[in-house]
Amino acid sequence: MISQYPTHEQIQRLLVGPSDRPVVMLNLLRFKDRATAPDEGLTGEEAYQRYADDMTGFVASRGGRVIWSGRVDSQVIGEGADGFHMAALVEYPSRKAFVEIAMSPEVAKIGVHRAAGLEGQWLLATSTRPE
Repeated sequence: MISQYPTHEQIQRLLVGPSDRPVVMLNLLRFKDRATAPDEGLTGEEAYQRYADDMTGFVASRGGRVIWSGRVDSQVIGEGADGFHMAALVEYPSRKAFVEIAMSPEVAKIGVHRAAGLEGQWLLATSTRPE
C-alpha cells in the first residue's frame, strides 16, 4: 500500500526550500489494474480520478492550480519511466500552503480514492527559478 502522507522527515526537507515563492509538485503516478475499497468495480485510474476531481477544486480554493496533467506514453531518454502511467504538475502558493493542504481533514477524507487507485507515486517538489 502506498503512503497517504509524507513522512515527518520529508516535510522537514520540503520546508527548507524557498519559502518566498510557489512550489510546483511533479506527480508521477502508477495506477492499480483494479481499484480496492471503497472503489471496487473501478479501474485504479477511475478511482484516482474521483480523488483528482475533488482535489483540483480543493487546491484551487486555497490558491493553487493544476498546471498540466497527461499520460506517459513513451520514454525518450533514460530508463525506468515505464513504471508510470500519468504525470501532473500542480502549483501551490508556498511550501507551507502545500503542507496545510496535504494534512487537512478534507484531503484525508477524499484520500481514500487516491489509495484505492494508486499502486505507486513519486511526488517531487520543484522550485521556480527567481526572476
